[in-house]
Amino acid sequence: MSTNRTASEARRVQILELLKQTKTPMTGKEIGERTGVSRQVVVGDINLLKAVNEPIVATSRGYLYMSEQKGPGQIEKIVVCQHLANQTEEELTIFVDHGVTVKDVRVEHPVYGDLTASIMVTNRMEVKEFLRKIATANAIYLSALSEDHIHLHTVMADTAKQIDQAIEALRKAGILIE
Repeated sequence: MSTNRTASEARRVQILELLKQTKTPMTGKEIGERTGVSRQVVVGDINLLKAVNEPIVATSRGYLYMSEQKGPGQIEKIVVCQHLANQTEEELTIFVDHGVTVKDVRVEHPVYGDLTASIMVTNRMEVKEFLRKIATANAIYLSALSEDHIHLHTVMADTAKQIDQAIEALRKAGILIE
């Protein structure tokens, strides 16, 4: 049994190193191929790593190690939005076209309280992939779980001006809540 434990621990260290070395999400399948195990084993390993407070998040495009996501000098802000599902692409595109990364979405659920989901989109290609995965999975947007589709995004950019310009564009589009 100690041999399995040692192999499992070594694999988790390997998974951490893989995630730390890349700035882009890695799928469970890709990690499994690199570590010689199934995607299901990777999911279990990721959960065990999260349980010991490793900053790993699951996004629609794969797993990310978050401690390196915010570079020096980058600014984060919470932006409150409201729109129906058919404006999601417009909303996300406004952010990324201004050089703003959308890290997550948060809603207030009447039973569970605050629910947060990682998005991590930085460009139009990632927005399209996120929307494609929502459609393929026949999933609903987290904002649909909130009252009146009100939701918050944690966004990140190199300058406050980028975020301010995105906010102004969201205001013009009727998406921003102030």
